[in-house]
Amino acid sequence: MNVDLKRGRSWEPPVNWRKIATIDAHAAGEPLRVILSGWPELAGETILERRRDAQENHDALRTALMWEPRGHADMYGCLIVPPVTEGADFGVLFMHNEGYSTMCGHGIIAVVTVVVETGMLATDGPEVAVGIDTPAGLVTATARVKNGRVESVAFRNVPSFVLHRDKFVQVPGIGAVPYDVAFGGAFYAFVEADQVGVSLGPESFQPLVEKGMAIKRAVAETMPILHPYEKELSFLYGTVFTGPPLSDGADSRNVCIFAEGEVDRSPTGTGVSARAALEMARGELALGQSMVIESLIGSRFTVTALENTDFGSHAAVIPEVEGSAFITGRNEFLIDPDDGLAKGFVLR
Repeated sequence: MNVDLKRGRSWEPPVNWRKIATIDAHAAGEPLRVILSGWPELAGETILERRRDAQENHDALRTALMWEPRGHADMYGCLIVPPVTEGADFGVLFMHNEGYSTMCGHGIIAVVTVVVETGMLATDGPEVAVGIDTPAGLVTATARVKNGRVESVAFRNVPSFVLHRDKFVQVPGIGAVPYDVAFGGAFYAFVEADQVGVSLGPESFQPLVEKGMAIKRAVAETMPILHPYEKELSFLYGTVFTGPPLSDGADSRNVCIFAEGEVDRSPTGTGVSARAALEMARGELALGQSMVIESLIGSRFTVTALENTDFGSHAAVIPEVEGSAFITGRNEFLIDPDDGLAKGFVLR
């Protein structure tokens, strides 16, 4: 062999290339790219202000890491930022193919796993309490640790509530679709899969994307989506199709189509939180009860209705979501300023 692999391993990129260090993980199959360095410091005293700065001034870095060739159409990531709330350990901005999320349940489970298992956050004992500032508010999580590994993460989510119940919308190519809208850190339209003629297995991946996006657009165009306190949270994030489970031990199945046609491989942490609020409103879930909800690929989260509360004019529930995550890689991404595709591209 004439190639010197040792020189390749010791190669250093030119000093004018941007270096971005990440640790990658997944929670229930859904990826999370945790950005550790290489991102400019964001301006703002609140998480929402920092989110705005990232959107307006540094969005090319999001697309470079989420889109091809470094990512893909269904990539997901987060940027760790300093906390803003007393008791929080860090803040986080979640990102995807379309922009920046207001909250992300699988992301909480994955980022807590990463900061605990890598030693970024000091641990003591079998349970580690973690406070995370998100655009939707403070989220508290508990990492359950054994022999240095995080076996699961349970997080107490923001107040979750039903915004609209028993509505219908005319969707081009589908017809009249019954739906509900609920909030669990983001707003989702909930639709029973059999009402629109789709199954909830991997074989229906493309029809789920097409119908989920058509429903999302139709609902967003015809129904006001208003957060009680934050204008920047007042938008419909996605469509969640629901149906019976396809495996033993689960109570239901969720498939979430969000952002610009992304398909969540997990049951969707914010989605199952909103689902808990919806099932309580229907009288199908009581305080203290849990639901095991599986995803498109059969992975699972457990959601428990912890307590009732009020959120603005809405009756709300505080849900707890539990799941597991695993570290998948450690990366240093490079951005060559002469690369015409440095900002990335996306194909669906």
